[in-house]
Amino acid sequence: MQKIIFFFLLIFTAGHAQSKSTGVVSLNADMTAKLTLDNPSSKVTLVVTGPVDKWSSLSLGTSSSTTSGDVYVYTASVTTNINMSSAPTEQWKTISNTVAAGKRTVTLERTLTNSDLNDFQLGFDATNSIDLVWSLSGAAIATAPNPNRGSTTATFTTNLGVEEVAFDDKVILYPNPSSSEVFIKTKTNLSRVTIYSQAGALVKTVKINDNGLEAKVNVTDLPKALYIFELENETEKSWKQVLVN
Repeated sequence: MQKIIFFFLLIFTAGHAQSKSTGVVSLNADMTAKLTLDNPSSKVTLVVTGPVDKWSSLSLGTSSSTTSGDVYVYTASVTTNINMSSAPTEQWKTISNTVAAGKRTVTLERTLTNSDLNDFQLGFDATNSIDLVWSLSGAAIATAPNPNRGSTTATFTTNLGVEEVAFDDKVILYPNPSSSEVFIKTKTNLSRVTIYSQAGALVKTVKINDNGLEAKVNVTDLPKALYIFELENETEKSWKQVLVN
């Protein structure tokens, strides 16, 4: 049994080390960006927010909007089409495009790398930071020159640690650390929570009644330590480190 649990812990650690993110980067008072690199799926996800009624752009991997890199452009008014002479084969795919309270949130996705020499490459191991150049017009279309622009460098960090954030966008676990109760909220039904010690020993299992979207786990009976919570429904499992203090 100990050998099986030890193997499980190795899988847990390796899996968590294969995703990294810039976190939410504030470009200016109206624009944010977040990049997430996922090694298992070989995908990069870009989430950009900005005003719904203004032209905006974001260049990736370059210190100037006039040099090579990758680019996102949004406009609320289109008067003409521009054909690119050397467009790369790998283009961003729009995952979602939503508007709320005057803000637009666009989620885009593409592969990390490909064989196209004209395309911008984002190798997982080689990409630890990225240059970002942003521009925001005062109107629905771009104006030249546009004084409202700037640049920054975002650093990628591994998505691993004890923190009070959403895990894989499906599970929210809080408070963390905790000395009494840990609350769990999910977007899919949760059937069971299994708690392991850092050494891989089974501590206890909590059955969730009616496969609900919310659960509460009492940790007052646990010694102060770092634990691994295995969250499970009928088809999926995810893991989270929880500090009991």
